[in-house]
Amino acid sequence: MSDIEFVQLRPHRIRAVCWTSAAVLFVVFALVATSLTGATGNGYGSFQRGDQIAMVGLGALGALVLLIFTRPRVEADVRGVRVRNLVGSYELPWEVVRGVRFDRGAPWASLELYDDDLLPMIALQAADKERAVEGVRALRRLHQAHLARLAEGASGR
Repeated sequence: MSDIEFVQLRPHRIRAVCWTSAAVLFVVFALVATSLTGATGNGYGSFQRGDQIAMVGLGALGALVLLIFTRPRVEADVRGVRVRNLVGSYELPWEVVRGVRFDRGAPWASLELYDDDLLPMIALQAADKERAVEGVRALRRLHQAHLARLAEGASGR
């Protein structure tokens, strides 16, 4: 039996970059909104309160779009693995997983499935270095524990 019962993994570096960038983007748009006053160009139009609110709204929308990149997550336990990427979520039992891969030069780890598919796990990014490697090792230990339980069941213990 594995000494690890539950693993939850999230990217760290990209989360810090996205939160910081979202805050900066919102502040820049808010500052631009406060500077939108008076006439435009040759004086044919002028900035109104609605224009300022729209700029703040665009800043908030842009910040929210950046925060989508903080969505990836991997959770695993003795039953299986749940992967949430930027778009889409997958819940897989260990029976369909052949192995956990983190190829040299790959931007993120992936699950190799028995049907020869590769499921990317964007939460385990190469940019996180040792933290990502430890996450892959933890997933591999859970997978190995599952294989050991299958072997015990097949031998009739």
